[in-house]
Amino acid sequence: RKGCLRGTRETVLNEIESWARDFDKPPVFWLNGLAGTGKSTIAKTVSEQVFANGLLGASFFCSRDFEDRSDLHLIFPTLAFQLAHKYPAFRSVLVPLLRSNPDIVYESLMNQMEEMIVKPLKSADVWTVVVIDALDECKDEEPQSAILSVLGRLVERMPKVKFLITGRPEPRIKDGFRLPLLVDSTDVFVLHDVQRSLINSDIRLFLRHELSEVARRRRVEGWPGDEDIDVLCDRAGGLFVYAVATVRFLDSRIHPPERRLEVIVNLPESTAHEGRTRFNPGSKTTLDVLYTSILKTAFSEDEEGPEVDSKIRSTIGAVVLVVNPLPPPAIAELIDLDSREVTRILTLLQSLLAFDEGSSQPVKPFHKSFPDFVTDSSRCTDARFLISPKILHLELAINCLRMMNDGLEPNLLSLPDYALNSEVKDLKTRINDRISDALRYACRSWYSHLTKTEGDSTCVVSYLRIFLDEKFLAWLEVVSVLGAVSGAVAGLDQVIGWLQEVCFCPLTALDGT
Repeated sequence: RKGCLRGTRETVLNEIESWARDFDKPPVFWLNGLAGTGKSTIAKTVSEQVFANGLLGASFFCSRDFEDRSDLHLIFPTLAFQLAHKYPAFRSVLVPLLRSNPDIVYESLMNQMEEMIVKPLKSADVWTVVVIDALDECKDEEPQSAILSVLGRLVERMPKVKFLITGRPEPRIKDGFRLPLLVDSTDVFVLHDVQRSLINSDIRLFLRHELSEVARRRRVEGWPGDEDIDVLCDRAGGLFVYAVATVRFLDSRIHPPERRLEVIVNLPESTAHEGRTRFNPGSKTTLDVLYTSILKTAFSEDEEGPEVDSKIRSTIGAVVLVVNPLPPPAIAELIDLDSREVTRILTLLQSLLAFDEGSSQPVKPFHKSFPDFVTDSSRCTDARFLISPKILHLELAINCLRMMNDGLEPNLLSLPDYALNSEVKDLKTRINDRISDALRYACRSWYSHLTKTEGDSTCVVSYLRIFLDEKFLAWLEVVSVLGAVSGAVAGLDQVIGWLQEVCFCPLTALDGT
């Protein structure tokens, strides 16, 4: 992720910098902003600044795109690891603690923070800043943010530590910051309340800089004009993500940027607003219209058909609904499509995805607002592109089970008898050679998709029966070598609940006993 363009977001950056340097100010700073207002980019920039000043102790950038980065119970261990690297005094307290109680990483958030963060920091006696970005993207079942509840109880015991936290103003996050123990210890900066003229000035500077780079690379002179910049800035409606998405759309390797700019400029005006939250009155063309236009431009209705539309939805669904991002070949294997077809679809969607053609890197949405849009029928009104999570999770669950039923065999890695995983020196090589990325994903994630399905489950239960009857032990072997046993145990517990609640099917129905 890039940081803020020099000269932009100066108001918020200056305020955070002043807060970070003044330890008489509240120990917690909440950067509050709607989707697309630039919270994560600002968090990245602040992290770089306080790192350069020697104040950054640790950071955790949450992301719902990755299973480990959306797990609340990995935040404090990760922060502790980074703090131990930076501060020897912190490390001298933490390491003996971990040796005496290695299971602390599986304990409650309260115990984690008290033992792994508070006590070592108190002994280390250091001034430091900790950054937690996009807290709203972590899975949290509590009505008030579990992390904020713990922080509220313990923050006073860390007088030399500052916590910068970013997140959307969702009820769980708002209620967490309103807790009596935290409300007086927190400074709040609301990005979507910044004066509109300041935001527009920043967006205009960003568009002018980025599009001049596009013009230079494509050797286009005198483009874009000031009027074009004004139109794009007006239509962004204060959302930086709109400006970023527009630049990505215009920066096509195939189509002339002038032609693509005409598409954006000629879009119909709209009174809809990003998500269901009105951001700035007067916003004209919003993300919904932009995303729809990009999709329609990529896939002409005249050139495609129902069969191709289904492949497009399957590909997009595999990008936005997977538990962890996958590279293009693994996506193709997972959804049972030709890899060339998948690569073509991903290439046409390049302005909406973090994807480089020819790269083996995992593919993910360039911004979380795209999955929000494409899975919401009230926003994505073109049925060709609307992703139904229930339907796509069912497809993904069936495909995972199909792959495991076809690909798993006893002792798939040809391991020596009675050997521990740690004793097999070339274990990683055997895994890479004999278990594809897609099969690895299926073994780790089939239960996550299965338990998100609803309705008629007859087809998936038949695959599940074969898996449990014939492939279960082979699967256990694979999750063992992948180091995924704890997740598998939790997943099986979820499957039992799903069978009982959704299928109205007693466990005995699977084995006839």
